[in-house]
Amino acid sequence: MYSISLSSTAIWILLLGLMLLSFIVQKVLQSRFNKYGKINNGMNMTGAQVAERMLMDHNIHDVKVTCIRGTLTDHYNPATKTVNLSDGVYRSNSIAAAAVAAHECGHVVQHASGYLPLKLRTALVPVVTFANNFVMWILLLGVLMIESFPQLIWIGIGLFALTTFFSFVTLPVEINASRRAVKWLERTGLTTYETRPMATDALRWAAYTYVIAALSSLATLLYYISIAQRRN
Repeated sequence: MYSISLSSTAIWILLLGLMLLSFIVQKVLQSRFNKYGKINNGMNMTGAQVAERMLMDHNIHDVKVTCIRGTLTDHYNPATKTVNLSDGVYRSNSIAAAAVAAHECGHVVQHASGYLPLKLRTALVPVVTFANNFVMWILLLGVLMIESFPQLIWIGIGLFALTTFFSFVTLPVEINASRRAVKWLERTGLTTYETRPMATDALRWAAYTYVIAALSSLATLLYYISIAQRRN
């Protein structure tokens, strides 16, 4: 019992540490994008123009670039074949906007080339969406009914494990998209010797958010497993 209690305490410390780290990363990420958002890219192109140019350079003509509300809400939707750029990226000619736009188009290139981690991630989306809708309720009921119905918490743990696996599958997808973006930006002259490190730095800090999210999900999974094991 003592070792189990110590394990739970260690997991709580880890979760708190990851929460603090997530807060720091978000602040640094915002600071980086604010800083690089004031520096024009090498060709004075808006994020929308950058996205359209990258798609054209990769002979992709069936994906539309659209503008959406929000800050750093940029994403590629393979279902609708749209690169959705936030207003601050869509209309800005900054190096930060170019990096984000190219990153999202990196996902389009992944999709077009059949990049395996993206195919796996896309296949998991319906399952993970279903799991996210019910997992917290099942885990809550599982904890409350752990004495009378111990199997329920393990069902919840199984669903949560799917979301954790999804978080880790996302990592290579995001990192690869950033690498594609940086190489293309340099090749086309949108970044120079001075601005290439800025684009790389902005995308690196964005990637850190996914790393912390995956580690936090894993730590939470271990916490629920420790609860279930304590019952045994």
